[in-house]
Amino acid sequence: MIAAMNFKRILIAAVLAGLALPASAAETAAPEKAAVCAACHGPGGGKPILPEYPSLAGQYSNYLQHALHEYKDGKRKNPVMAAQAAGLSDADIKALALYFESQETTLFTPKIPSHKAR
Repeated sequence: MIAAMNFKRILIAAVLAGLALPASAAETAAPEKAAVCAACHGPGGGKPILPEYPSLAGQYSNYLQHALHEYKDGKRKNPVMAAQAAGLSDADIKALALYFESQETTLFTPKIPSHKAR
């Protein structure tokens, strides 16, 4: 009886400890280049300074990657974003997209179980 109670306590403690820990520091830490984004899109990409600037927080990472590549390639026409995207590597774009996707948002973006970042 006592062994069973101790097992339950240990199991509960292990579950709670697992819920409190982030998957990895890379998944929760803001990429260094996200600081530049915050100047217009706000902290975590969720509080743009002007209404015409989009919220990045909670957007799908594949959409953000696609948009940044199009700014970089000149397919999307916005001089400010083109200049910002010009210096980003593919790895930078992916890291930024994954970071902004993971941020708290007021947007309604349904979670898709099979959705995986490229």
